[in-house]
Amino acid sequence: MTSPTHPFGRVLTAMVTPMHDDGELDLDAAQRLSTYLIDHGSDGLVLSGTTGESPTTHAPEKAALIQAVTEAVGDRATIVAGACSNDTAHAVRMASQAADAGADGILALTPYYSRPSQAGLVAHLSAIADATDLPVMVYDIPGRTGVAISDSAYDALTQHERIVAIKDATGDVATAKERMERTGLAWYSGDDALTLEFLRAGAVGAVSVSSHAAGDLIARMVAAHEAGEDDDADALNDHAMPIIDAIMGAGLGAVMAKAAAQAMSIIDGRHMRLPHVAASLEEYHELTAALSAAGVPTRAVGE
Repeated sequence: MTSPTHPFGRVLTAMVTPMHDDGELDLDAAQRLSTYLIDHGSDGLVLSGTTGESPTTHAPEKAALIQAVTEAVGDRATIVAGACSNDTAHAVRMASQAADAGADGILALTPYYSRPSQAGLVAHLSAIADATDLPVMVYDIPGRTGVAISDSAYDALTQHERIVAIKDATGDVATAKERMERTGLAWYSGDDALTLEFLRAGAVGAVSVSSHAAGDLIARMVAAHEAGEDDDADALNDHAMPIIDAIMGAGLGAVMAKAAAQAMSIIDGRHMRLPHVAASLEEYHELTAALSAAGVPTRAVGE
């Protein structure tokens, strides 16, 4: 449920984009997957983010994906669409097209590879926020983009009325706590292994990849934290950690989350568009074994 303090909800899954073996989007599977995720702990979905293979899906596909998912989940979830490009004009078009397709919010990624100045970074993110009337979550992930948002840039971004939240994948909880207190923005953990630490520092929720398989556990952990039930939150976090490790441990969250969705019989295949390659049969079986050991029902075959 959204609120001024939780503008996009509490548990958002950064959803994979299901594909047929020929690489075409499988919109029926996307509807099944989105419904499953909302039924199992998520109150929001991020579409066409990094986990959704946004660099290799195209504008009509992104719009069709938003339309299919919104049709499937209705008002049960907040739909946030990625506007992720190091070409500002391209990112602006993505945001505008997402709004036209029915998204509820925009995920604005810091420009990758180009490594602009902080002034350029602020201008890029502000241009995306100017493109629509939708609320914006800024995504800070310097390990992938090569550029981190500075304190002064955060202060500048707080001046934009539509920039309301941050997805923090910096891994730096102490600095995040200082920034939460100074900016007043809603903070979301972007690192599954650190979600409980982020919550205890003042974050309001998580944008998760492992919630494809651990959504119920993560939602219950967030609820326990909010209720002040620290021991329960710790126990739920411990329960979720083997699932997080199985999906995120090798650094290939998009690949393993899609394989997990196949292993759980939610989607039919695990095809990825290059430069990603699908989990091999050996990797798939290792994943299913780890998930099964953690209590996630899976199927044994994955040819």
